[in-house]
Amino acid sequence: MNITTNSRKTSISQSFNDTIEKRMAKFNKYFEDDAEANITITAEGSRQTAEITVRYRGFIYRAEKTETDILLAFNNAADLIDRQIIKNKSKLNWRIKKQEADSSEGYTSYDDFADEEYRVVKEKQFALKPMSTKEAILQMNMLGHNFFVFLNEDTSTVCVVYHRKDDDYGLISPQY
Repeated sequence: MNITTNSRKTSISQSFNDTIEKRMAKFNKYFEDDAEANITITAEGSRQTAEITVRYRGFIYRAEKTETDILLAFNNAADLIDRQIIKNKSKLNWRIKKQEADSSEGYTSYDDFADEEYRVVKEKQFALKPMSTKEAILQMNMLGHNFFVFLNEDTSTVCVVYHRKDDDYGLISPQY
């Protein structure tokens, strides 16, 4: 697993970096060498936030925890990733085996807006993988997001699943 560590408004000591590598090495039993982990440590006052994102064969595992102690925040986030993997391992194993080696790259682009009150502060690109609606909901829940964009494998259209306030899920699909 390739591990990248970033810090914001703080610095990471070598001993803490060694702790990160040792803890993340425990995930090698789930992933092969092509997995990528990105760890971001942020300090805001007395609050320390650890964000872990692991990318592996089109799947993304993400956890974020904020505590007063950075080691506690990191360990709690790593525990969340571990629980996500264990919970969804059987569901994901068949999908990983089914995936093709070549993947289509998706992208997001924004036009220049004439009105200045619309300001794009972040732009994100991601691979658009064909999957079922159930898989998209699973991926959304693993990321901890409220919505997820995916390529519907049944209709070959770009769709969005989202979490509703009544704890159900919604699906937005294009009408032609």
